[in-house]
Amino acid sequence: MGVCVVSMIALAGSLLAVPVLVFTATYFLWPAALIKTYNWCSRWRRGLQVRCVFWGDYRFCYSQRGVPGPCPSLLLLHGFSANKDMWLPIMQYLPERQHVVSVDMPGHEGSSRTGPEDWSIQGQVDRIHQFVQAVGLDKQRFHLAGSSMGGNVAGVYAAQHPDQLAALTLICPAGLEVPRDSGFVRLLKEMKERGEVRPEDVPLIPHTTQQMEDMLKLCCHRNIVLPKQILKGLLASRLPNNDFYSQVLQEILSEQSVRSLHDSLHLITTPLQVIWGTDDQVIDVSGAGVLQEAHPGCQVELLERCGHAVMLDRPRKAAQLLTDFLSTQDVQTKKRS
Repeated sequence: MGVCVVSMIALAGSLLAVPVLVFTATYFLWPAALIKTYNWCSRWRRGLQVRCVFWGDYRFCYSQRGVPGPCPSLLLLHGFSANKDMWLPIMQYLPERQHVVSVDMPGHEGSSRTGPEDWSIQGQVDRIHQFVQAVGLDKQRFHLAGSSMGGNVAGVYAAQHPDQLAALTLICPAGLEVPRDSGFVRLLKEMKERGEVRPEDVPLIPHTTQQMEDMLKLCCHRNIVLPKQILKGLLASRLPNNDFYSQVLQEILSEQSVRSLHDSLHLITTPLQVIWGTDDQVIDVSGAGVLQEAHPGCQVELLERCGHAVMLDRPRKAAQLLTDFLSTQDVQTKKRS
């Protein structure tokens, strides 16, 4: 009996050791795979399902929770070089009844990577319009929210398709002519004046773990301290895409894209909410004043202790603001009808 008990304990110990060994090996040898697993678990815990839909030969990859109901659906557009998982920190604070869709922007992550015609702001607007039709979001008015590059796209989309939207939220959007340039924007302008925007010099396109760490410091107000292996995993997932990111950057900095939102402000008629971190080092918070001047009735929320990555710095507050704004617009719509 004693030998049997000892054997069982040894077997149990060996079984427990397997996942520990797998985790340890993954952490040190394949940190990028560990990050993918973490994101998968985060989506699962939040009830999100990853799906793909096609518009002709073009593939859109997106995550979704819930189904369309009486309240407007929420479509989220991420920023430059990010993906649909950028919104995961906010998702956990949104009401469970809220139908939420987060799509990979053209060329990013699981969506088709075609050519520069799809990477300009107008090209992205056209593709997102196709996505909206492909998943049936155009069957009733929906709430559109975008951050940074996604905010630029969302604003231009609202200007061109006002009949589809119930509300519009712009989070630190690009595409504006702001009174004060951030250090990051000044750097980009200097590079453009020299006639050369080199990827290795752009803080948002890291090539080393140190540059990866610097990018997080640029985008976030709070100090995010990550183990070196996690930084390696984040970098490993980005490096194969750096050439693509460089091409996208060239497109969104082109003359026809860099002021896309600014030039479309007079066409936006959708109820507008603006959320901006007061410590944004990527796009200066003075852009919020530009939006408020163009739309005096818009709701402006300036978040203290918050940088450009609002969803990382203040996810709970951002989710609350999105939810409250959508609820207010829903009530007003019902009153009008």
